[in-house]
Amino acid sequence: MSELLKGKRGLIMGVANDRSIAWGIAKALHEAGAELAFTYQGEAFGKRLEPLAASVGSDFMVDVDVTDDASLETAFAELGSRWPTIDFLVHAIAFSDKSELTGRILNTSRANFKNSLDISCYSFIEVARRAHPLMVENGGTLITLTYEGSQRVVPNYNVMGVAKAALESATRYLANDLGPEGIRVNAISPGPMKTLAGAAIGGARKTYKHTDQNAPMRANATLDAVGGTAVYLVSDAGACTTGEILHVDGGFHVLGMPQYENL
Repeated sequence: MSELLKGKRGLIMGVANDRSIAWGIAKALHEAGAELAFTYQGEAFGKRLEPLAASVGSDFMVDVDVTDDASLETAFAELGSRWPTIDFLVHAIAFSDKSELTGRILNTSRANFKNSLDISCYSFIEVARRAHPLMVENGGTLITLTYEGSQRVVPNYNVMGVAKAALESATRYLANDLGPEGIRVNAISPGPMKTLAGAAIGGARKTYKHTDQNAPMRANATLDAVGGTAVYLVSDAGACTTGEILHVDGGFHVLGMPQYENL
């Protein structure tokens, strides 16, 4: 697959460390021949990202706050000055107050609800709008990340389930908006993964274990599997795939209840 994405280039948003889903995607895209640029938020994340970006041959990193229009404007202006066109953008950005990812959604605060929807959903629309001029000439692919808690109740996922449901709906609407210009929009839905973001959700270890024991494949998703799915979506093989929520969860999303031995 080393030549599959040769000549393609794009932006990865949301790498926190080498266990991030965004990093698994970045690594797979690089191995398939793509050129990468990265965003991060804040000095601490920038220091973590720098050696990772260098390891995939990238020297383009820009600090971005997706809640700040001026920050986004500057970042995409810098990207456009480096590359007049891009072929893909990976949006791996979500946030909620950790204290509200336990207990009941009934106790979600108005402030955290607004902030969670802004960062976890609206930011995808915002970056799609800004990536659009860089893709309109040759087409391209926008990818975001979701989770099955958008469709079914997952303990403690709470407002993030609402935010991911909105994100999935936004994916479909963006796919319809941008399809005539050759721009595909999809979401990848991995099962629970041992990431920095996943650890913020109350009872994460139990959720991970439950999925691992009950998914048809009897395994959780891996970074390689998620990365490979992104390679497919970015490649010409994904030319007719848009508006989709692609599950990479060992089949867990098809279950109605746990496996018989775990009832």
